[in-house]
Amino acid sequence: MEQSWKIRRASLLAAICLVAAVTARGDTIVLKNGRRIIALSVTEEGQKITYETASGTLSLPRSIVDHIERGTVPPLDTATNPSTLSLKSPETEAAPATLPPKSSEIESRVIQNGEVDRIYVDQLDQEARSGLALANQNAAMAHHAASQFELTHGAMDLALEDARSALIYLPEQPVLLMDTAYLYLRRSEYTQSLDYIERARRLVPEDPEVSKLAGWAYYGLNKLDLAVAEWRHAASLRPDAEVEAALQKAQRDKQEEEQYKENESAHFTLRYSGASEPSLARGVLHALERHYGAIESELSYSPPDSIGVILYTQQAFADITQVPGWVGALNDGRIRVPVQGLTGVDSELSRVLKHELTHSFIQQKTHGHAPTWIQEGLAQWMEGKRSGENAATLVQIYGDGHAWSLAKMEGSWMGFSGNSAAYAYAWALANIEYIVEADGMGDVERILDRIGEGSSTEVAVREVLRSDYGDLSQSTAEYLKKNYVR
Repeated sequence: MEQSWKIRRASLLAAICLVAAVTARGDTIVLKNGRRIIALSVTEEGQKITYETASGTLSLPRSIVDHIERGTVPPLDTATNPSTLSLKSPETEAAPATLPPKSSEIESRVIQNGEVDRIYVDQLDQEARSGLALANQNAAMAHHAASQFELTHGAMDLALEDARSALIYLPEQPVLLMDTAYLYLRRSEYTQSLDYIERARRLVPEDPEVSKLAGWAYYGLNKLDLAVAEWRHAASLRPDAEVEAALQKAQRDKQEEEQYKENESAHFTLRYSGASEPSLARGVLHALERHYGAIESELSYSPPDSIGVILYTQQAFADITQVPGWVGALNDGRIRVPVQGLTGVDSELSRVLKHELTHSFIQQKTHGHAPTWIQEGLAQWMEGKRSGENAATLVQIYGDGHAWSLAKMEGSWMGFSGNSAAYAYAWALANIEYIVEADGMGDVERILDRIGEGSSTEVAVREVLRSDYGDLSQSTAEYLKKNYVR
């Protein structure tokens, strides 16, 4: 997400009296493993915590929730991006495989004292080597239960490993196929996800969950026609608020882009308005490929699928994205940039493209779990911005005790006013700049890796930097004062 020209050059002095009094709405669920879930509202119902998101109503068992912070975050984005939405796990209507007599015992045995009992799972794996159908079912169920537990606790890599292990024993089980597809989808690995979706479709062609997941995969691959067709089919089979919201957004995109021209390169699929010059489209792709190599080298990561890019007129950008006026470009799974009046890639557009492309790398490297302050701080760093012009003001805000905690900057910023957004961008950049300047980009890489593995951001920061959020903010303020303030 890129700020518009006016906000980027606005003085932060106007924000000093505002940063301590920003109106925040919504609730935050804090899990026992430190992970934070941002919601529009949270309801406590016995042993279940129910929460509202832009995608619909979701729930969690109370046993994994540490506490709920009321009214602590701004509203969620409504962007349709599979890796950022709180997608519900597949609720397939497919009949599960015949369960063994001890199915409930197996499920309860797998999770012991808040963790997966690997000795027990290994024991069932050993028994499955006999080739007996019942032993295979037992082992599959154990890995499935482990996968669901790990998913709930944010351990995406382990969840996927167990989901795939379950399929070794029951490769034709639709439920297991769709669970695996869902996990690949959450990792933004859309092509891989489609492989499992199509295997499930052959077994249960009219299950609405198959079309729902296929729609997300095709949307991630920038195939709007196929995404719309899948979601329409899913909606015809079973009403689903999440599908309806995704379908409406995809239809708006499809209608706007109906007459757009298309071009592509090694890592990008580009669509652009007929009002744009073909030479501009070629220049954008060339700039993106150049930036791709630079970011790939810095973060030691390569996104697995082609990245979608849309070039809009100013009005079309406003109509389609429906973002606040201070937003100058957007990445909601596809890079969306207004380019009206440009005939070539100037330094400003090149900078914006690198900023938004950085978001794609971070999003996919962390499977959608990176908080906004890391996203925006690192995107600014990559585009070449530094904290010099804002350092004195940031130091003053920190010294007066009005600096925002990084925890407050983890969620969406879409509800911020222009001045508050200007402060948030500047403070996020300052913290990332300090981390890089103190010990190099390697620390940023390691933080992103831990977030991708399921750690909460503050836990990842503590493990890598040996300091918590408060320590990091203090060190950042001291860094700014030492290097910029005279």
